[in-house]
Amino acid sequence: MSIKVVATNRKARHEYFILDTLEAGMELKGTEIKSIRAGQISLAEAYVQVDGKQAWLVDAHVAPYEQASHFNHEPRRPRRLLLHSSEIRDLWDTVRQKGVTIIPLRVYLKGGRAKIEIALAKGKRLYDKRAAIAERDAKREIERQLHKRE
Repeated sequence: MSIKVVATNRKARHEYFILDTLEAGMELKGTEIKSIRAGQISLAEAYVQVDGKQAWLVDAHVAPYEQASHFNHEPRRPRRLLLHSSEIRDLWDTVRQKGVTIIPLRVYLKGGRAKIEIALAKGKRLYDKRAAIAERDAKREIERQLHKRE
């Protein structure tokens, strides 16, 4: 099955430690899936909210579909995530721990259906971010030096 990545949350791996990932479906309206297929979705401020029975994608912006006149959708409405009840229960139990949240990592099309990859994450502190940047810069410098020798 081919996968076409439509949107990624680029800040997620910089801002959070990723503990675990899950794939979920999304309950969408007709104009929403058309906008997503056109790549008109943003996960910048999005997060996942779990209430014990259902999981919701909150604050994801799906741009209105141009060809739909007055039948268009609301861009920032909460969208229900399609997960098994046991997965929702596990997420609910984990999120109640201090500092753990659920964030969307990417939205992609798999077999014609929109899927979202969500992650259990713990926020990084400022010194963790600095260490990650320093490590990335060191790797880049090593690669540069190795490339010069060749």
